[in-house]
Amino acid sequence: MTNYDYDMICIGSGPAGQRAAVQSAKLGKRVAIIEQEQVVGGVSLHTGTIPSKTFREAVLTFGRGGRRASDMRRRANDKNGASHQEITASQLFQRVGSIVQREEHVQDAQLGRNDVDVIVGTATFKSPHELGITSSQGKRKVSAQNIMIAVGTRPATPAKTKLDGERIITSDEIFNLAELPHSMVVIGCGVVGIEYASMFALMGVEVTVVDGRERPLEFLDREIVDELVHQMRDINVVFRLGETVEKVETRENARRRVVVSLGSGKRLIADLALICAGRAGNTGSLNLGAAGLETDERGRLTVDAQFRTQQSHIFAGGDVIGFPALAATSSEQGRLAACNAFGVKVGPMPTNFPVGIYSIPEISMVGETEHELTARKVPYEVGIARFREIARGQILGDDTGLLKLIFHRKNHSLLGVHTIGTSATELVHIGQCVMGLGGGLDYFLQTVFNYPTLAECYKVAALDAYNKLTL
Repeated sequence: MTNYDYDMICIGSGPAGQRAAVQSAKLGKRVAIIEQEQVVGGVSLHTGTIPSKTFREAVLTFGRGGRRASDMRRRANDKNGASHQEITASQLFQRVGSIVQREEHVQDAQLGRNDVDVIVGTATFKSPHELGITSSQGKRKVSAQNIMIAVGTRPATPAKTKLDGERIITSDEIFNLAELPHSMVVIGCGVVGIEYASMFALMGVEVTVVDGRERPLEFLDREIVDELVHQMRDINVVFRLGETVEKVETRENARRRVVVSLGSGKRLIADLALICAGRAGNTGSLNLGAAGLETDERGRLTVDAQFRTQQSHIFAGGDVIGFPALAATSSEQGRLAACNAFGVKVGPMPTNFPVGIYSIPEISMVGETEHELTARKVPYEVGIARFREIARGQILGDDTGLLKLIFHRKNHSLLGVHTIGTSATELVHIGQCVMGLGGGLDYFLQTVFNYPTLAECYKVAALDAYNKLTL
């Protein structure tokens, strides 16, 4: 077949699919997106990134009398603040719904401006270049010279766990809750589990986090994670790490509480169990065999540096290809895939990208960690600035945040930036730019930052490292 209906079809309208579609359209190509939902945006907009981050802001607004979360110790112990019983789920979720709706309009308008066809329905491969689409309007077939698979992921559920959508749920059902629980068990200490654990705890919910690993967020700098765990314990989060979950079931009595049985013999009883056991690719219904494609055990696709699958004209990007599974990187993967599909010369995916954890307090990092550098025997020095030492930190009432910079001991280049506290996910970008441009210690020593700002942390941390390097 040489006459195709489209030059590019993107399956899925999340960050990777949308960006691939828009980039293809800007190259003058005929483009369509196939989306199984009635509105665009994918998991990122409807159950993932946007809802969870909006929920976080709602928690910071309503939680404990409306004060910001920078002073978590005082908030947790303040008897004059609002308790979680005074705050309804509808108050928290109303803001989420309004933001999601606005973003739907923004994204739909962007696709319309770029003449991208949006086809509502479920896609299934009929052959490497042909897709069947099933919708309420019936069935049809479309063909494309290039295809981008950007179907995202769904929460993975352990084999022994049966979800009921009310008391035993995943993050997809969070915003269906009719009321806030008094207590909950979060199973999994990855990004999603830690984010929601901190949010609910700040609302006064009794939260217990369970995981078989000995440390949460193992890919982050250990000092930063230790600080996060310390602050979460201050708002009464209980961590049961190194514990395996044997069974999760609902006790059928008047309160219908959840019982979580652990491998050690312990039992945890709560109003709600939130399962955060990783993600699995939404590839089960694609009939990938007809396209000559295979997935791993979690339904994820393997791609090369150009985001091509085993079939050179079929690309994949976003969470469905695994790490780093961030909305920002997914979007860039979609752009690069489209450029590669149509012969536009682009570089490889940048490795210098930030990671943001929207827990309370938030965390962000870019570059390498101390334990990675130690394992590679790279000589380094660390500089630290604490928000309580910075005027802006005092103004914000954040006396627990910190910025940590890692410099090469010999050439003073910046190797890593790690921060926790107010605006951490914004603050990290200064360090990202310096790293990307090949800068290092001298830049921060010679640069003047606005006063009072959190950006001054870079100057203080650099001076701290400089003092150690000159000893």
